[in-house]
This record gives sequence, C-alpha cells and structure tokens, in this order.
Amino acid sequence: MRPVRDRRREAAALYVYPEHLRGEIEALPRAPGVYTFLGNEDDVLPLYIGKSVDIRGRVMDHLRTPEEARLLRQSRRITHVRTAGDIGAQLLEAQLIKASHPLYNRKLRRTTRQFSLQLHRGVVSVVNSAELDPARASTLYGLHSSPRAAMSALRRIADDHRLCYTLLGIEHGTPGRPCFRAMLRQCAGACHGGESRGEHEERLRRVLEDRQVVAWPFAGAVALEERGADMRQYHVVRDWQYLGSATTLTAARRIRGQVGQFDRDAYRILQAPVLGGLHRIVPLAA
Repeated sequence: MRPVRDRRREAAALYVYPEHLRGEIEALPRAPGVYTFLGNEDDVLPLYIGKSVDIRGRVMDHLRTPEEARLLRQSRRITHVRTAGDIGAQLLEAQLIKASHPLYNRKLRRTTRQFSLQLHRGVVSVVNSAELDPARASTLYGLHSSPRAAMSALRRIADDHRLCYTLLGIEHGTPGRPCFRAMLRQCAGACHGGESRGEHEERLRRVLEDRQVVAWPFAGAVALEERGADMRQYHVVRDWQYLGSATTLTAARRIRGQVGQFDRDAYRILQAPVLGGLHRIVPLAA
C-alpha cells in the first residue's frame, strides 16, 4: 500500500477548482439545511448528501479540499433543501441517505441488523433489536451494528469496572473459583466471593444506566417544534422514528409516514431534543 503522503499528493495533483459549479454555489443560502451533489441530468444516484447549519459555507469547504477531487470532477449540479435548524437537517440527511444510497456517503446507510445488550438476573446477553418494540426499549442497553460490536462494548465495560467475565457470560468458569482475571486483580472477585453477586449486579446496572435505550415516552405521534431565524418546522416523530416535517401544525397532523424498523440514527438524533425540555412537543391526534 502506498504511503498516505503519496496518496494525498496524487489527490492534490488531480484537484482543479470546479468552475462549472460557481453559479450553483452562489445560489446556496447561508442557512441550515441539506445539500446534494449530483452528476449528469440523467443520473438517478446522488453522488453525496450532506447537512449543515450553513449550507453555502459547508459546500465551499468541500470545494477547497483536494482529497475530494474525484467527487467534484463528477458533480454537475448542487441542490439543497432548507430546514429550520440542525435537528431538521440531521433528520432529513439521514432519511435521504437511506432512501437513495449516495455513491460517496459511508455513514447513515440503512442497517437491517442491530443488536443490544440485555440484562437478566445479572447475566448480560446480546439480542437482536432490529425489531425493537419501543415500549420495551428500556430493557436494552446500547445499539450496535453486530453481535461482535456489542460484545466488544461489554468487554470494555468489564475491563473499566473490574466486572467478572464469568458472571457476565463472556467466558466459562468454575462456580466458586477465581476466574483468570480475578487472579490478575482485574476482576473484583464476585466469581469466588470477593464481592457478592448482588453487589456485582448493582455495579453493572449503574454502569449500563448511561447506555439504556429509552422507551418512547408518548402514546402516539408528536410534533417537535424547531424554530430558526427565519423559519419554523414541526418534525413528526412516532416510536423514535422520523415521519416527516411541515411548516405548520395543520400540515404536520396530515403526515402519516409508515413506522418500520427501529432506526438507531433517528433515535440518536432525537433523544436529546425530545427528552431535553428545550423544544415544544405537541401530541398529535391519532
């Protein structure tokens, strides 16, 4: 493999400022929203979708980057959609990327596999949470793309807090005898009576608290109001899933998006705004 320095030098050598996009750039607002790089008129697949609180400024950052020369050479148009603020921009970006699979986007792809940690009687297991029931979400901890990623997270938790691999179900051991990590003083000793199993489980619960998946706190869909400098939007959400946005409550009530697989990206974006108390939340009639 060539050194990173050589690859960067090659990218810089190929870089030419895309003069053909200058008019597109001048038409972009310095405001929140989502932008899309497109190829030829007949190209169905977008090249790249991004979001920013300053669309024009963010796009200009792309144009100054030699490492993105390949993207810029293929781009023929730049379109944008305004939003009231960053919440709407994040939600729309995630929705569009999953719907259209842009060529150069690597994050926020649609994920059909999703796994969480579940605690039962002191033992942690990895469960498939792709079909997560939002009403029972609070029994789960963390959202991961694979069982391996979930187990890696559990190992890190055990290592950081001297929890027992044997009691957690990570490794097999002999009941009542010290595990290998206990002999290295990397386990507090719940495996052999150094601490009670109740104390071990309580410590585990406290550690997992910050990773707990919060159950949807409403009976149905709600509209989250986001106000910007010159725009207001109502983002319609149900069961931690984004259904769409409107500029009035009347229009928001007409949104009937379909709830499907639990979306960890929407959950990540919405958790703080929904639970933080800084935004008006309007329950919507069924």
